[in-house]
Amino acid sequence: MVKRGRIVAFFLLLILLGSVIGVFTKPIANDIKLGLDLQGGFEILYEVKPINKDTAIDRETLVSTVSALNKRVNVLGVSEPNIQIEGEDRIRVQLAGVDDQTKARELLSTEAKLSFRDINDKELMNGSALAENGATQSFDSNNRPSVALKLKSAEQFADVTRQVVEMGPGQNLMVIWLDFEEGVDSYKEEAQKPDPKFLSAAGVDEVFNTTEVQIQGGNFSVESAKELAELLNAGSLPVELEEVYSTSVGAKFGEAALQKTVLAGAIGISIIFLFMLFVYRLPGFVAIITLSVYIFLILLVFDLMNGVLTLPGIAALILGVGMAVDANIITYERIKEELKLGKTPMSAFRAGNRNSLSTILDANITTLLAAAVMFVYGTSSVQGFATMLIVSILLSFLTAVFGTRLLLGLWVSSRVMNKKPHLFGVKKSDVLDINMTDENTEPPNRYEKWDFVKHSKKFFIFSGTMIVVGIILLAVFRLNLGIDFASGTRVEIMADSSLTAKEVTEELTSLGYEPKDVVLAGNNNEIAVARYLDSFTQKEVAEIKTTIADKYGSEPNVSTVSPTVGQELARNAFFAVLIAAVGIIIYVTIRFEWLFALAAIVALFHDAFFMVAFFSLVRLEVDITIIAAVLTIVGYSINDTIVTFDRIRENMKRKKRIKTYEDLAEIVNKSLQQTFVRSINTVITVVFAVIGLLIFGSESITGFSIALLVGLIAGTYSSLFIAAQLWLIWKHKQLSKPKKVQLEEAEPEV
Repeated sequence: MVKRGRIVAFFLLLILLGSVIGVFTKPIANDIKLGLDLQGGFEILYEVKPINKDTAIDRETLVSTVSALNKRVNVLGVSEPNIQIEGEDRIRVQLAGVDDQTKARELLSTEAKLSFRDINDKELMNGSALAENGATQSFDSNNRPSVALKLKSAEQFADVTRQVVEMGPGQNLMVIWLDFEEGVDSYKEEAQKPDPKFLSAAGVDEVFNTTEVQIQGGNFSVESAKELAELLNAGSLPVELEEVYSTSVGAKFGEAALQKTVLAGAIGISIIFLFMLFVYRLPGFVAIITLSVYIFLILLVFDLMNGVLTLPGIAALILGVGMAVDANIITYERIKEELKLGKTPMSAFRAGNRNSLSTILDANITTLLAAAVMFVYGTSSVQGFATMLIVSILLSFLTAVFGTRLLLGLWVSSRVMNKKPHLFGVKKSDVLDINMTDENTEPPNRYEKWDFVKHSKKFFIFSGTMIVVGIILLAVFRLNLGIDFASGTRVEIMADSSLTAKEVTEELTSLGYEPKDVVLAGNNNEIAVARYLDSFTQKEVAEIKTTIADKYGSEPNVSTVSPTVGQELARNAFFAVLIAAVGIIIYVTIRFEWLFALAAIVALFHDAFFMVAFFSLVRLEVDITIIAAVLTIVGYSINDTIVTFDRIRENMKRKKRIKTYEDLAEIVNKSLQQTFVRSINTVITVVFAVIGLLIFGSESITGFSIALLVGLIAGTYSSLFIAAQLWLIWKHKQLSKPKKVQLEEAEPEV
C-alpha cells in the first residue's frame, strides 16, 4: 500500500527549500565580499625595515604600523580593508575596490614625516609638535587651498621662527618638508626645479608666538590639501616599508572575470544536473535538490564567516559541485547493486547507505588534508580557493549523505518505487531472483569480463616510458616558471579591440620597459601579457599603469615578485605537496594498511608528475595556482583510489582464504569492476565543471583549469591501472614471505 503522506512531505520540503533558496540567495550573494581579483584593487606584501639603527622591529612596532596604515586606509574611504602581520617583519595589505590605486599605494608607503627646516636643511621642528588631529584643509588670504596646522606649543614655534629671523635677509626662509631624506634632499637643489619636493618655503621676518600655522604655495587643490591634512592627522609611520610582492587588478579585469566565471559555473553545473537526472533518474532528481541546497549553504556559510570570495574561490565552488556529487554516485551505485540482487527498494536503500558511508568519509577526509595544507602554505588567492574547498567538502558531506537519505528515504518508504527498479536506473533484466542468491552472489556487472590485472605490466611499462619521456622534457625544456617562482613582473593589458605582440612591445619599450616576451590571450587577442625578469618599484608600476590606462582605456593588472618572495613561494609549494603526501600516508595506513598507503602515494606522485611534464611540453606558465591544482588533484586522486581500496578491503573480508596471487588478482579485478562505473561517472561530472571553466571562465584561471583537466585524466588512469595493481604485487610478495617460526629448545633427557 502506497503511503502518500511521505510523497506529500517530500513536495512540502521541496517547496520549503525552493522558497528559502529563492528568497535569500540573491541578498546573500550580494552581501558576500568580493576579492580584489573580482572588483579590482591591489595586494602588497611589505617588508618592515627600521628607519634608523635605534629602531627595533618588534611586535609592538608592527602593531603600531598596522594601526597607522589602517588610519591611512580610512583616509582613502576603502571599506573592509585587510591588513595583517605576517612573520616577524612583514605586513600584507589587501585593498579591494580602490579607484586610484597609484595614489593609494603612495599614501600607504609614505612615511608622512613632517619637518620644519631652515635654508640649510637643518631641522628646527618636526611632526611631533603638531596637535592631535591638528591639520585641516583651509584657504589662504587669496582664497587658494592650503593646509592649516595647529601646534601644541606657541613657545616652541616662537623659538623656531626666532632662529630663522636671526639668519638674516635672503636666508630667513622656513621650509616645510614631507619625508625629507637626509643626504638626498636639499632645499637649494629642489628650489631650482619647477615642481620642488618641499611643501612650502615662506619668508619669516618676525617672531610668531602662535599655535596657528598655514602651509601655502604648494599648488594645492582642495582635494590634495584635504588629503595632506588627513595624512598628517593619521600620523607618520614608525618604520620604512619596502614592497617585496605586489599584485594589482584593474576594475575592468575584475568585472570581466566575475561575469565569465559565473557563466562558466552556471553552464558546468547545469550539465552536471542533466547528467545526474539522465543516469540516475529519480535519485538523480534528489541529487539535484541536495546539490542546490549545497550551493546555497556554501554562499550562506561564506557570508556568515565574512569570507572574501576570489576568482579561485568561485572555481573551487564550481569544482566542489562536481566533487560533491561523488557522494551521491557512490551511494546510488551501491543501492543499484543491492537492487540487482533482488532486494526491495527499502532494503537496498538501507544497505547502500550503510555500505557507502565509510567510503565517503575516507574519501572526504583525504581531500580535506590536501585542502588544509593548501590553506596553510598558500598565498591569499590560494587560501581563498582552499577555504572554499574545505567548506565545500564539509557541506557536501552534510547534504549528499544526510540530505539525500532524508529526501530519497521519503520516496523509498512511500513504497511508490517498489517493483520499479527503472526509477533507479536499473534494468529489470539485470535484477536477480532473491531466492536464488546468497551472501556470496555478485550483482550483474557489464564490466565483469574486463580483466584489469591481466595487462598491468603493459600499463606499468606505458607509465614508466611516459615518466622517462617526462624527465627528458623537463631536462631539455624545463618549466616555464611564472613570476610567483622565478620573480619578476607581469603586466596584463586589456583593450577594446585586438592587440598584437609587436604593438604592445613597442608601447612598453617606448616607456623604457622592454618586456622579455608578450603573449596574447582572449577570444579576439584583446588581452596581452608582458613579462619582465626584474621586479618593479612602486614608481615604475605607477608609470606603467598610468600610461597603459591612457592608451587602452583601462588599468592593467600588474604583479611584481621579488627574488626573496619567489624563493619562499617555491619552497612553500614543495613543502605543501610533501606534507600533503605524508598526511595521506599516515591516514591511509591507519585506516587500511601501509601497503595501501604506499601504492596510493606512488599513484599521487605519478599524477603530479604527469601534470608537471605536460606543462613543460606545452610551455604553459607555472604559477602558484598550478600548485593549488596539483594539491586539488592529490585530493581528488586519493579520493578515487580510496574508493577502490575500500572495496578491495571489503571483498577480502568476504573471501575466507587468500593464499595465491590468483586469489588476490580476483579480488582486485572484482573491486575495479564494481567501482568502475562510479569512477567514470565521478570523473565525468568533475570534467564537466572543469571544461566549463576552461571554455567560458576567465583567462586568469586558464592554466589552472588545464592543470585540473590533465590531472583528472591522470588521476583516473592511476586509480584504475596503477594503484591497485601495485598493491596486488606488493601484497602478494608480503604473503609469499615465509613466516618466522620460533623453535623451542628441547629439554635435555635425564
